Amino acid sequence: MSENKVEFQRLPAEEQFKEELEVLISAEKDPIPSGWKMSPKSVLTYVDGGIVKGKKITPKYLGNRRLVEICIATLVTDRALLLIGEPGTAKSWLSEHLVAAINADSTKVIQGTAGTTEEQIRYSWNYAMLITQGPSKEAMLKSPVYHAMETGTIARFEEISRCASEVQDAMISLLSEKRISVPELSYELPAKKGFSVIATANTRDKGVNEMSAALKRRFNIVVLPTPKDIETEKDIVKTRVAQLADNFDLKAELPSELLVEQVVTIFRELRDGMTLDGKQKVKTTSSVLSTAEAISLLANSMALAASFGDGTITEYDVAAALQGAIVKDEGKDAVAWKEYLENVLKKRGAEYRKLYKECRELN
Repeated sequence: MSENKVEFQRLPAEEQFKEELEVLISAEKDPIPSGWKMSPKSVLTYVDGGIVKGKKITPKYLGNRRLVEICIATLVTDRALLLIGEPGTAKSWLSEHLVAAINADSTKVIQGTAGTTEEQIRYSWNYAMLITQGPSKEAMLKSPVYHAMETGTIARFEEISRCASEVQDAMISLLSEKRISVPELSYELPAKKGFSVIATANTRDKGVNEMSAALKRRFNIVVLPTPKDIETEKDIVKTRVAQLADNFDLKAELPSELLVEQVVTIFRELRDGMTLDGKQKVKTTSSVLSTAEAISLLANSMALAASFGDGTITEYDVAAALQGAIVKDEGKDAVAWKEYLENVLKKRGAEYRKLYKECRELN
């Protein structure tokens, strides 16, 4: 693993947690669905955490266990799965780990953008070969969905709502008929047992296109909520920051419990437009301030501390990252952030005094 860390910035989930997957597969006692590597119960253990053969299985998703069970049960049937939620609610993270456990291959991915085309969902052609040889299977460039149908595995469609509506709707026939037609070759590829799709969609971010009712009907929809309380969000942040620090080999101490609490508190209050005690309204900002951004902020603070400090994260490091995360729109966000500093953070007492001073200096 240490050699991989040096060579690759990020390994797919099935490589990062290879030992855990191998233990779960070797300990399997329950029926395994077609195309799967392990039973639904073992997939749940991989995602939710536990102890198997004396080995600790780390929790991958810290949230409602029942939601994970619904996701797994959906994939046992022929229904596709759509994970919906605000940015930073671990939709992509959960999607990747579900496929890693089920297929041991989470790399069949379509990344939805405004530039995604229907060909990227179905198939396209190597035009040099197409001109010289004409249509053939050798000249075909298969999409991740095509590969998944061919092998009876699961494809992932990230940010499906960022694609244009007509591109999204290319999925309707694929999910209904469970086959891809290739008229150039007078050929149809039927999906093997085990084929499915996990898509993710944001509910708040900019650049989102509404999904058609016809497409939504092809999915079983699971809404992933934001962390219900501050303690859960703090646990998620601490877990992921520790993983990122290990992955990037950051030579800095992990953030203290107090700094994690301060960052999560600030994000929750600006996100909700209300202080945690419910006594004071605050202006919200244009940025989403998700749990994922809190994780990124603290990891960046570790990098600052390691590169330009003594390896201990200070309020100075966090303040710089907070400014960049919160103030995306100079007009609205700068005013909201300044008012929050003076009306809320300044009055928080001794624990917040250093952070307030550093943030005020930068602002």
